[in-house]
Amino acid sequence: MTIIPESELEFRFFRAGGPGGQNVNKVSTAVQMRFDARNSPSLTEPVRARLMKLAGSRLTLDGIILITAVRYRTQERNRADAIERLQGLVDKASVAPVYRVPTKPTRASKERRLEGKAKRSTIKSGRGRPGADD
Repeated sequence: MTIIPESELEFRFFRAGGPGGQNVNKVSTAVQMRFDARNSPSLTEPVRARLMKLAGSRLTLDGIILITAVRYRTQERNRADAIERLQGLVDKASVAPVYRVPTKPTRASKERRLEGKAKRSTIKSGRGRPGADD
């Protein structure tokens, strides 16, 4: 698990819309956090590549991940929320995908499949109307 030091994070605070009472038009509670994923020394190359892919539309052309947090009414909680969301992305990117190794079916499994098909065929053939030969 990779931990991002706060020195690599850049915060910008602005006024958020939504609920907040009298403070909503006066206090800058919303947070926009910037993290330079492309030039971060704390990420390994495979983690960096997966993180940049996971970031999707939050990633700028310069390789900076932007996370905007406006969920809470206080600046501190929004700041913590943004850090938590980035850490969640980094944790997800830290796990290397497990690739499935394709294998061929065994002879026994092929035989079981064919036996099942034959059994089903006899069941279905017995369902028709009685013919002239019966």
